[in-house]
Amino acid sequence: MGLEISIEWLTLLMFGSLLVLLMSGLPLAFVTGGLACVFLFLMGDINTLHIIPSRIFPLMTDYQLSAIPLFIFMAAMLERAGLIGEMFEVVYKLLGGVRGGLASATVVASTILAAMVGVIGAAVVTMGIIALPSMLKRHYDPKLAMGAIMAGGTLGILIPPSILAIIYAVVAAQSVGELYLGSVLPGLLLSGMYIGYVSLRCFINPSLGPALPVEERVDFGEKLKLLRGMVAPIVLIVLVLGVIFAGVATPVEAAGIGTFGAFVVAALHDRLSWLTVREACITTLKATAMVMWIIFGATVFVGLYVLEGGADFVRDSLVEGLGLNRWGILILMQVILIALGMFLDWVGILLLCVPIFVPIVRELGFDPLWFGVVYLVNMQMSFLSPPFGYALFYLRGVAPPEIPMSDIFRSALPFLFIQFLGLAICMVFPGVVTWLPRLVYGGG
Repeated sequence: MGLEISIEWLTLLMFGSLLVLLMSGLPLAFVTGGLACVFLFLMGDINTLHIIPSRIFPLMTDYQLSAIPLFIFMAAMLERAGLIGEMFEVVYKLLGGVRGGLASATVVASTILAAMVGVIGAAVVTMGIIALPSMLKRHYDPKLAMGAIMAGGTLGILIPPSILAIIYAVVAAQSVGELYLGSVLPGLLLSGMYIGYVSLRCFINPSLGPALPVEERVDFGEKLKLLRGMVAPIVLIVLVLGVIFAGVATPVEAAGIGTFGAFVVAALHDRLSWLTVREACITTLKATAMVMWIIFGATVFVGLYVLEGGADFVRDSLVEGLGLNRWGILILMQVILIALGMFLDWVGILLLCVPIFVPIVRELGFDPLWFGVVYLVNMQMSFLSPPFGYALFYLRGVAPPEIPMSDIFRSALPFLFIQFLGLAICMVFPGVVTWLPRLVYGGG
């Protein structure tokens, strides 16, 4: 027989040890899975370990998860083919003539990029390599430039085809297509708010983001020529998202179309080679393996906690113990997610919280689709939240060495506040999330 531990002590021990091990720098995938095995063995017997395959096998055979490697491969192909750099060049020449135009161009390019890739790291690193030197060379305020790059890069977690939305849909038993539709308007809203903030700051103080010199600007005919080079990638985005939204194909089938389309687009731009394909395959393998290991480890960890009565404990503590109304409970959930976002990986937060939160949300009478998109908006904040926001460290890796880490932290704060405003808007006005899915699917 294993140890008898009360659920209060188990909560403290499991999540306390998780936090300590993560703070010591160990990878999330192995920490969650390893701790689950330790607690399973301590609290049961050797047979209790059978919970591991019973939790992992359904995920291994889940059809929707096969969209993840396909979308990552599509992103890797477009990146290796140099199309992302070209896209920034086009947007940057189109908008360079206005104050703060390069920072706005970075956000616009990141929005298009988010619709291509669904992976955060690629957007922040690519824009850090391409856009940051261009802005610094033209005497942009470094904090404004870095903030625009990081904030724009986080849009990949929200705008379809978001990888996080696929995993959320699997864990919460939600429709990926509806989640994608629900996240379109919040994603565009946040993108617009970032551009509005940058434009306003540069209008008030032109030295923060000077316009391109007249001799570097391009005329209307040149702009049309530049846009012609972007037709193929834009058609690919419209095709992939269009077949999902129209209900013609599942997200997995759309990912397959996108993968094939990435080959075609790379070939049209004379960038298709065995080296490009090989590098894209290696990138896909590494990224997918990381995501899947985190999924496996966290699902066993949460499975044990739920089996021991953790979900009931959390529900009783939130719903009855604190005496909050349903909106108070929802706001508390958002605060918990924001706090976890300062320390944990986005996949880990999803797999630790969503299986516990979603049943409570349904019980309180909230729309699960709306909550799913609110959750995705919230997770954007985790990428910009000091001290461990991923976007901060992605940018640190490519920013000039003379820029201190404290400046990168400070540059994220105004955009973090904008994300908080976006989260509040989505919560106060649920129609921002639910209008498009209802329009397309006739339900919410």
